[in-house]
Amino acid sequence: MMKRILVGARGKSFGLIVPLIAIAFGFLAGGLIMLVSGNNPILGYAALFQGVFGDMYYFGETLRMMTPLILSGLAVAFAFRTGLLNIGVEGQLIVGWLAAVVVGIYVDGPMAFVLAIAAGAVAGGLWGFVPGFLKARYEVHEVIVTIMMNYIALHVSNHFIRNYLLASGQRTEFVNQSASISSPFLESLTDFSRLHWGFAIAIGACVVMWFILWKTNKGYELRAVGYNKNASSYAGMNVKTNIVLSMVISGGFAGVGGAMEGLGTYGYAQILSGFTNLGFDGIAVALLGASTSVGIFLAAFLFGGLKIGASNMQSAAGVAPELVEIVIALIIFFVASSYLIRWILGRLQQNKEEK
Repeated sequence: MMKRILVGARGKSFGLIVPLIAIAFGFLAGGLIMLVSGNNPILGYAALFQGVFGDMYYFGETLRMMTPLILSGLAVAFAFRTGLLNIGVEGQLIVGWLAAVVVGIYVDGPMAFVLAIAAGAVAGGLWGFVPGFLKARYEVHEVIVTIMMNYIALHVSNHFIRNYLLASGQRTEFVNQSASISSPFLESLTDFSRLHWGFAIAIGACVVMWFILWKTNKGYELRAVGYNKNASSYAGMNVKTNIVLSMVISGGFAGVGGAMEGLGTYGYAQILSGFTNLGFDGIAVALLGASTSVGIFLAAFLFGGLKIGASNMQSAAGVAPELVEIVIALIIFFVASSYLIRWILGRLQQNKEEK
């Protein structure tokens, strides 16, 4: 087994091995922290596992939690694949959420849910257009712009809800039933969890990203610009247009993620006291998933399960739910430290050959 791992470490499967080792190290480190803090790590992880797979309701909630994580992960990954760092997924998700809900409230009819999702995608895309344009036209670094755009999105969204859309408490009205993507069928399958059709849309988005990037000429151009702008320009590609387009598509994925929350999980938008963190978690999902569609789906399942199972860790094993955030942070740390993992595997292989 070890031999296979070591051989794989030098082959194409390294991209798969590193995340698996990072996850194992993350859980191991989390177990040590539980032990040091006086908790039983076996009971803690058993409660976590039970919280995801032990009940259909929690399993459905895990799948529901995956939906925005998949889409925010795709948004980060799409930009990354084209040489950009989109840290503004959180803001793009928030404006997509609001736009989808607004359309869902004021538009009724057979295609209302399509228009609402499209509105979310357009809003997220427009929010991504700004840093894309500034990057392409004035060489303004997209990380700085997207970070600031997150705060603008949060406060602008709250302003519109508070002054124009407030219906009850801190939220808007519910979207029309024709715009809702809630599913009584999926809810009944999962013991009446909040699982909705957005999960299927998120899976479809994985296919869309793969198709755009790897099966279209435009996807080839976008990736080429990400690899080398000068070479792409020399080859006749419009670098600036492709940069803007990459950010728009990336923001579109994030906007659809927000629409899934507004039309599926909640059915409304609300005044946010802070960031949802779904966009920031998308960075971790994309990183762990190696910016591939399949990897992002699996990483979203892991993170969704950790977040849903965390509540059971506290109730069944007395472990603070914040520990899950530590485990996630450790997993990301080890993924980012892939050089360290590669070095360790190389040393193990060298010692084995010397014997």
